[in-house]
Amino acid sequence: MTVHLRPELAELRAKMKDFIDNEVIPAEPDLMYGKDPLKAADRMEALKAEAKRRDLWALGHPKEIGGGGLPFMDFVYLNEVIGRSEVGQMAVGTVSMQDSIMLHLYASDEQRDRFLKPLVAGEVYPSVGLTEPEVAGSDPTQMQTTAVLDGDHWVINGHKWFTSGAQRAAFTTVFAKTDPDAPSKYAQFSSIIVPTDTPGYDIVRAVPTMGSTSGDHCEVYYRDVRVPKENLLGDRGAGFLIAQKRLGPGRIFHCMRWLGQAQRAFELMVQRANTRYAHGSLLREKGEIQRYVAESAAEIQAARLMTLDAAQAMDRGDEARVEISLIKFWGATMLHNVVDRAIQVHGALGVTADTPLEKMYRDARYARLYDGPDEVHRMVVARTLLSADPSSYPWA
Repeated sequence: MTVHLRPELAELRAKMKDFIDNEVIPAEPDLMYGKDPLKAADRMEALKAEAKRRDLWALGHPKEIGGGGLPFMDFVYLNEVIGRSEVGQMAVGTVSMQDSIMLHLYASDEQRDRFLKPLVAGEVYPSVGLTEPEVAGSDPTQMQTTAVLDGDHWVINGHKWFTSGAQRAAFTTVFAKTDPDAPSKYAQFSSIIVPTDTPGYDIVRAVPTMGSTSGDHCEVYYRDVRVPKENLLGDRGAGFLIAQKRLGPGRIFHCMRWLGQAQRAFELMVQRANTRYAHGSLLREKGEIQRYVAESAAEIQAARLMTLDAAQAMDRGDEARVEISLIKFWGATMLHNVVDRAIQVHGALGVTADTPLEKMYRDARYARLYDGPDEVHRMVVARTLLSADPSSYPWA
């Protein structure tokens, strides 16, 4: 479908692919596997500066907050390319996009100046405090973190984890129970901006996960954390609305990045099949390897078209709940399948860090959990379609 892009967007996409493939991916050994954090930080700053020089920085952010102002659908095509590298988001400024959009929609003028402007410029990083270890992350109405208004300050107490990037973030947007007596359980929660240097904000540890050996997912205690009442983001009791406004587009961004990862894994699989000789012929001559290639191509293209369909629905202003949930669980499974086959074609090499495949594989497993586990998204799709008129089905 890229052949149908208007010339300006096709050219921009080509520029982004050149930057990701020839600048960002060669830097991955230092950024993802290097043992010198200062060298990694300097390398990333150099990439960010180069992205700005090439006019590739924060292209999907609204223009009025300092971004490129690219329409949503246009950015979807770019994000597919950015996703070819795990660190692509940081290199071109899109890592802050979900939080920037959230702040753009709900922040006060003072919050914009203090938090949003440096965020879009890439001077600081954000984080979000939603998930708690004591309750099911798939049911956020169980959150136990509280925020009590004491004079002119919110006093926050609670325990969060998977606060991604908290160790480098300038602030965390924490979701806490502010109105336990509200008639609707969804109106009991609010979002509050907490600078990470606030007394009582205690990062216990960076939790190593399957997808991140560096421990990017932090466990945080809030012990009588006091922030001004003006740090409330949006309206009191609107925490769930704000969270969903952040998560909806984010799920599409994830799915496009997964496509980039899957496409890169596919290219590595084809390259290996075309060059590796075993049992009397190249791997490309083996029927099982041909099946891997064909099935991977079909699954990638199916997921891509589904993702573009969901993005188009959102671009029209639709809620697109079914379309987004479909691609969330289907895209994660597709990513796992393609990377798994690529590893198989590489043999023992595939499970080493000499290729990016072993890291992709761990990330693919994690993809089936974050921003809603597969089971929840399948439930959303099934419940909606079971009670819907057939004329409203996605293919109708």
